[in-house]
Amino acid sequence: MIENITAGLALLFDPFVLLVMVASAAFGLFMGALPGLTATMAVALLVPVTFYMDPVPAVAAMVTASAMAMFSGDIPSVLLRMPGTPASAAYTNDAFSLTKKGQAHVAMGICLLTSAIGGLFGAIVLATLAPPLASVALRFSSYEYFWLCLLGLTTAAFMISTSRLKGAISLALGLFTATVGIDPVSGVPRFTFGSTAIIGGLSLVPVMIGLFAFAEIFRFYSRRNQPVKLEQNKIKGVFEGQAGILWKERRAIAQGNLLGTLLGILPGAGADIAAWISYSVAKRFSRNPEEFGRGSKEGLAAAGAANNAAVSGGFIPSLVFGIPGDAIAAIIIGVLFMKGVNPGPTIFLNNPSVVYAIVGTFFMANILMIPLGWVAIRLSRLMLSVRLNILMPIIFIFCLIGAFAMENSIAAVGVALAFGVIGFAMEANRFPLAPFVLGIVLGPLLEQNFLTSMMKSNGNLVAFFDRPIAASLAALTILIWVWPLVNLFRARRSAPQM
Repeated sequence: MIENITAGLALLFDPFVLLVMVASAAFGLFMGALPGLTATMAVALLVPVTFYMDPVPAVAAMVTASAMAMFSGDIPSVLLRMPGTPASAAYTNDAFSLTKKGQAHVAMGICLLTSAIGGLFGAIVLATLAPPLASVALRFSSYEYFWLCLLGLTTAAFMISTSRLKGAISLALGLFTATVGIDPVSGVPRFTFGSTAIIGGLSLVPVMIGLFAFAEIFRFYSRRNQPVKLEQNKIKGVFEGQAGILWKERRAIAQGNLLGTLLGILPGAGADIAAWISYSVAKRFSRNPEEFGRGSKEGLAAAGAANNAAVSGGFIPSLVFGIPGDAIAAIIIGVLFMKGVNPGPTIFLNNPSVVYAIVGTFFMANILMIPLGWVAIRLSRLMLSVRLNILMPIIFIFCLIGAFAMENSIAAVGVALAFGVIGFAMEANRFPLAPFVLGIVLGPLLEQNFLTSMMKSNGNLVAFFDRPIAASLAALTILIWVWPLVNLFRARRSAPQM
């Protein structure tokens, strides 16, 4: 085993591999910082570049680019309230609220350091516990996924800080939006109004671009005076005071690390869902839930750690069983197959040195994130020096390109613009966006796994409680539903009788 580890480290520290990692890190930082250009897109664009590389530098390029893009998606969230990646949308309001208070450097520091910590935690789990954790993930069937999605939707209640009715309406609208497209059972188009352009459903990235980026641009031009003076935020002292902040939010970071890794392991979950669920769980158990959405460092730390932990966690089932945890892992698996390296249990016998080198790339990428991320943050000062009436049209063009590039379709641009109007109208009327987005993200998974489970059980609802993991998730979900009623009953019992 020692010989294999030594051989893997020799592959990892090859000068060419290190050069590839630095170059792909710069590329990933650039892609993630532009709203609409996601980490998945960054990895996909690297595939042609890796055709003539060996397996280790090819995978190292993709792992590094995805980790960097996941972090740099926070930069436009902090400065412009426009998430660079869908995972960043979970805590955009908190990041931008800190900027409005003149604390952009604090938000940047939290995002950078928690992303690196989350990625390193996921890498440690990948290196030590991959086989047993992946075997647990393989026990998840449609029943477990149904309860997991329902648990995620239940956490939407914790995100609502204004009107409960408006929050419920927002969640319902998100779930309705998720039904657009082909019915997964009958194959009949739903709510497409005869348009073939949206028959495959509404892609998440154009919707996110619309709800956050375009809506923010519309808000900028709808008011005469820009209330946030970006030049008041000097991006310096990013690491100043961060040790104290990270220690204070250690519980939130630990929770984000754990949830992000576990959700990353589950096939199909990914960093987006991990960030949203980690944020909502942090709010549920926070001592100061009223701060969430208004500049909560706790929420920022929990979700920031979760998204990068999910990237590392998503590679566990990919490496051990050849089952991709998310889209990024699926692309990397495809590249490994092209190189003649077959992910799965036999990879530890046939290519052990390659396995250890790949695991090492996760550590190296997240260590590199701190100095290179600091450089990216310093360069973001250029954004502060540009007048917003010049910057907004540039961002608008990049968003159009990002929406189009996802599907090579003008229809995606139309979807983004339409949801820009919807996002603008919802915020103008104080409807929270977080439940809406959570409904869009989890709605398709909930429906698909419910219908699959019903067909497998011939409509027997008892089957949803038969399996141990499913029963545990069901009990937790139902307990969360019932607990407020229990508290209400206790309060009435303890109230003095008149």
